[in-house]
Amino acid sequence: MRRRMRIFAALILTLSSAASGPSTAQSGIPGWLAAHVGTGEGQIAPVVLERARGLYQERVRRREVRNPCYMAMDATKPGGSGRYYIICEQQQVFRAVSSGHGNGRKLQKANFSNGRQCSRNFSNAEGSNLTMGGEYVTAETRTSFKGYVRQSGKLTPFQRTFLLFDGRGETANARERAIGGHQAVFVKWQCRVKMPGSPFADDEGYVPYGTLVDYTGGRSNGCTTWSGETTREILRLVEKSPTTLYIYPEGRDIDAVAKAVKARASVSGAGLYWNSACLREIGAPRFWPKRQLQPVINRWRRSLPKSEPRELPICQ
Repeated sequence: MRRRMRIFAALILTLSSAASGPSTAQSGIPGWLAAHVGTGEGQIAPVVLERARGLYQERVRRREVRNPCYMAMDATKPGGSGRYYIICEQQQVFRAVSSGHGNGRKLQKANFSNGRQCSRNFSNAEGSNLTMGGEYVTAETRTSFKGYVRQSGKLTPFQRTFLLFDGRGETANARERAIGGHQAVFVKWQCRVKMPGSPFADDEGYVPYGTLVDYTGGRSNGCTTWSGETTREILRLVEKSPTTLYIYPEGRDIDAVAKAVKARASVSGAGLYWNSACLREIGAPRFWPKRQLQPVINRWRRSLPKSEPRELPICQ
């Protein structure tokens, strides 16, 4: 009887350890952060946190990063959800905010477009307009003029700051692709206004005028996009102090999940991870490696008819 009780107690202990998961109890994740680990809304999946922490700790050891915070993104989650993470372990700060994903393209030879809510297609091909998972480090910023908009009854120049990313491995061409992070807003040009005194005026003294379009939580041209408040917070965080960003999933994850779906196997049962709501919507994800997709994009570009730049009408 006592032997049975000892076996039962050992079994309970084993099950309890398994439930808590090795990602929290055995990997050094502090208790306050472990409370945010999971697959629910506002939580970070174990594999995403594990890789994000590993990347950050590696770069800190190599003295490439000194920022007390690091970032991560789970691109398998729906748009508009808290899928972008800002984590500062020393200060015990964990934030989950929305972020956009790449919209892709629908070409005659290949359809690699994504819906507004869930990403099915991923690629590191230049011109694909797709999100690419993997390792990044934040770099310098560039601010550019986007057009004049009307704010508080006055014409005001709108400038957007772009945070560049440097990648490694599958993300090594991040600069070639102009991949980085910025506010999810652009100016939709309508006409041009005569404003010769503006530093942004063209040779004829005109500036573009339009309306601000906010697409927070929606789709981008492959960059990571945030709300205005989050953008300002991130830019302050990384100013003169770069840090790491890990985006999930990588090509290997996408291929593994796709194979599991094709085999009608349980994704989680196979030790893999994908947001369940989005997996139901997309059916199966697809990774388009650069070597496969780049020639398709290049041929499509060469097929486009040459046209003169469209001139904006003068505002009435």
